[in-house]
Amino acid sequence: MSPPLIIVYAIVLALSALVGMKAYAAIRPEANVAVAQLLKARLPKTQISKVDCGVVDGLCEVTAGSNLFYVDRSGRYLMIGRVYDMETRQDLTATRLLEINPDTLIGGAAKANNAPSGDEAPLTRGAGAPPSAPAAPQHLSLTSLPATGAIVWGKSTGKTVTVFSDFRCGYCRALSNTLRTMNVRVVERPISVLGSRDLANQVYCAKNREEALHQAYAGEPLRNAGTCDTSGLDANEKFARAHGLSGTPVIVRSDGAMIEGYRPKEALAAFIEGGRS
Repeated sequence: MSPPLIIVYAIVLALSALVGMKAYAAIRPEANVAVAQLLKARLPKTQISKVDCGVVDGLCEVTAGSNLFYVDRSGRYLMIGRVYDMETRQDLTATRLLEINPDTLIGGAAKANNAPSGDEAPLTRGAGAPPSAPAAPQHLSLTSLPATGAIVWGKSTGKTVTVFSDFRCGYCRALSNTLRTMNVRVVERPISVLGSRDLANQVYCAKNREEALHQAYAGEPLRNAGTCDTSGLDANEKFARAHGLSGTPVIVRSDGAMIEGYRPKEALAAFIEGGRS
């Protein structure tokens, strides 16, 4: 007896996918090697750790120690910045940098990436490069901010920490996940750094803001979104511009001490513990 047509069709699809995967696997390493050789000739002072031309169509992701950047497949054009997947709402660069440098001060490193110097400055001071020494906390007064614009969540009995964040920032998502495991009260103030204002509006106007906040970070559809007065979010962004907060996350302790970027749980706990209750 011949198998049903649908089963034959499924088998053909599976075999086609397998052949495609094998063909891709055969081509991809060659492309990686070719681009690596081009970069070796054009950037002789840069130690290339890895080249992956399969992350984003048309681009090759290049890892050089703790640095991350992108080139086209001709190896001619070099790009430093963030690659963002608008379909999955994921900051691909942030995710990779967090894998490469889990303990680094991301905020400061990102700023260094925007202020190059030297012959191969974008690579020697690229995104994700750790600072030469731990930066002392700066101070930021929050007294001019209105009570509105804040999403309060976490443990009401814990110490308070204010976080300026973007719901499309991978480091902010990592920070949120870490704070959920700690005994802290979080006052989250969304700012739109990665074009997330529409999403921030939805979270802020949700019936359950805390639930909506975690849904947004997880890339899930918001189940209780609504409409409301979002002038408090305008105040957040105005404050951020006035104080030069151009990256996220920014973490402010109860006494005004401020650090930028994601920190691992132990360092974060030590920082928060140094403030008032």
